[in-house]
Amino acid sequence: MTSEKLDEAARLAKLSANPEFMNLHEIIHKARQNLNQNAWDYIVGGVETETTLRRNRMALDAIAFRPRVLRDVSKIDTSTEILGRRLRLPIVLCPVGSLESFHPEGAAPVVKAAAEFGVAHMLSSVCDPGLEGVAQAAPDALRIFQLYVRGDAAWVDDHVARAIAARYAAFCLTVDTAHYSRRERDIAKRHITGGRRRATGRDFQAALDWRTVERIKSKFNIPLAIKGIATAEDAKIALDHGVDFVYVSNHGGRQLDHGRGSMDVLPEIAEAVAGRAKIIIDGAFNRGSDVIKAIALGAHLVGLGRMQCYGLAAAGQPGIVRMLELMEDEVMRSMGLVGVTRLGKLDASYLHAATPTNLPGAFSAFPHLDIAPYRY
Repeated sequence: MTSEKLDEAARLAKLSANPEFMNLHEIIHKARQNLNQNAWDYIVGGVETETTLRRNRMALDAIAFRPRVLRDVSKIDTSTEILGRRLRLPIVLCPVGSLESFHPEGAAPVVKAAAEFGVAHMLSSVCDPGLEGVAQAAPDALRIFQLYVRGDAAWVDDHVARAIAARYAAFCLTVDTAHYSRRERDIAKRHITGGRRRATGRDFQAALDWRTVERIKSKFNIPLAIKGIATAEDAKIALDHGVDFVYVSNHGGRQLDHGRGSMDVLPEIAEAVAGRAKIIIDGAFNRGSDVIKAIALGAHLVGLGRMQCYGLAAAGQPGIVRMLELMEDEVMRSMGLVGVTRLGKLDASYLHAATPTNLPGAFSAFPHLDIAPYRY
């Protein structure tokens, strides 16, 4: 056997060695069993009418594949290089606040899972155990720190300096939270998450402008990501300010209602960026086929938010690792069936506009949740 075939055999053996979670549906089902209604709604919910949340999924489901055949796809490489590190998948476990609602150790098992499997991790500044605690939990992980601005320039600069001292590979500013949204699932139950309890100083976030980006780039030597870009115009301004990562996101449909789906936004962002920065995207990415659609349209990293929460709530660090193993299997099979052997060969020629077949929603990528034994 060749080493490649041995690796493939080992991967398949590992996939079948965990009978509890043989597909992603089972991880979601277990997470639902383990969580109370408040925590569950925090994961699956969005803002007001949840239109943006559904459009995220609709934008993905409105893309079909144009597969090519007879391409020799016996050896497939799903890896990518970001920030000088080789990642096993083009995935970042993106920032989610209040992860302690799903696991008592908060973000610590998430960053450990990222290190164990080999993907990137981005820490939310409103998540325990905090900037230094997460760095100590997985010092060798590819870690990025994301900040909600809750203080003045000195406060921001202190967080950048701390991130550099803790060996974070990049720093991220979230810019789509100038005002906190009306998350009506939580409002109806009077449920306030830990992140919202700690979120003092929101006026500083509302007053945030491009001068903060300019100051960080001029003062600190760390790659900078801007999260919440939703137009080509703002992507171009970000490039003018030397931003290293343009992060396409609508906060998972949890900020502005009636926004566009992230995948609807991606083509204009990729055209505006034109290779001058890396592109990250999130928003309803739940399956391996979703990941390769984003890569084909110009993204470099795909953020998993809800999926990491499901894995964390289902089984902690092992649950996230298992989720990533299953995602890897889906990515690999989808690439092979589309007719490519590595991510760099994906482009828009492998995609085609299509009519979605499922009603969009938090679970439209998981239609088998209606089949026993998953039904709840």
